[in-house]
Amino acid sequence: MVQGTVTKSTGSWYLVRDETGKLHECRIKGKFRIKGISTTNPVAVGDRVAFDPETGVIGQLFERENYIIRRATNLSKQAHILAANIDQALLVVTLAQPRTSLGFIDRFLITAEAYGIPALLIFNKIDIYGAEAKDILDEVSGIYTDIGYPCLHVSALKDRNLDLLREALWKKTSLFAGHSGAGKSTLINKLIPGLDLKTAAVSNFSGQGTHTTTFAEMFELPGGGYLIDTPGIREFGIYDISREELSHYFVEMRARFNQCRFDNCRHINEPGCAVIHAVETNEIALSRYESYLSMYEGFDTRA
Repeated sequence: MVQGTVTKSTGSWYLVRDETGKLHECRIKGKFRIKGISTTNPVAVGDRVAFDPETGVIGQLFERENYIIRRATNLSKQAHILAANIDQALLVVTLAQPRTSLGFIDRFLITAEAYGIPALLIFNKIDIYGAEAKDILDEVSGIYTDIGYPCLHVSALKDRNLDLLREALWKKTSLFAGHSGAGKSTLINKLIPGLDLKTAAVSNFSGQGTHTTTFAEMFELPGGGYLIDTPGIREFGIYDISREELSHYFVEMRARFNQCRFDNCRHINEPGCAVIHAVETNEIALSRYESYLSMYEGFDTRA
């Protein structure tokens, strides 16, 4: 058996890079499980595995350091692992063409917090913003920089601030996620010259992107590091997080827990709640609190 890292997953076969850098086409035999979670993909990009180089059969899945997971579809009891064993998760955000909702951003960040993965927000397509849109961009990104999430304002088409993005990715294994049409593939083509990933324009009718990335795949970055491209996500449903622990993954709420009157405060309508007070005094963004209520009251997977 040889050890390696999964660099591409199609659901039926996998590309695995061994310790010498050689790639092998592999498949799985039997079932893999992690914590009893039922996932649509038992093996994910970034997974470390042992396989037989002669038959291409993956025989062992090593314990994951971390992973990013989401509910597979609306109302589904299954989950889909986007990537495993990553240093950071980057969400490519667009305020238009297509619009990324704040609820979608918050669900992504909550999931990253739950699995102990640093997260960054990449606001793409700044070249199409007028003065009013730039004000909105500053306001939205300010919500997240104020609570500790790095935000980069970039343009893949105009090469704006891509040097800052390259610096953030250097010598790290990074997940790229976002809506279809947010510009992930265009960004990756700029970061890795010669890769030439397929790109597509946003639909004028729906305002949404079309899927150009079909399968998750890991690419090596010039100068060191790896980038995992994932298919566009329309919805990001949180998974395996209880109501009771939900507020722990809102960093601005977590910082105020010991200030609430009651130890078991839900931060909804309890007297003496420090979180509610912080919302009322604009110390916590109303949009973030509304995201919390949406998740708490129904774990609505739509964003």
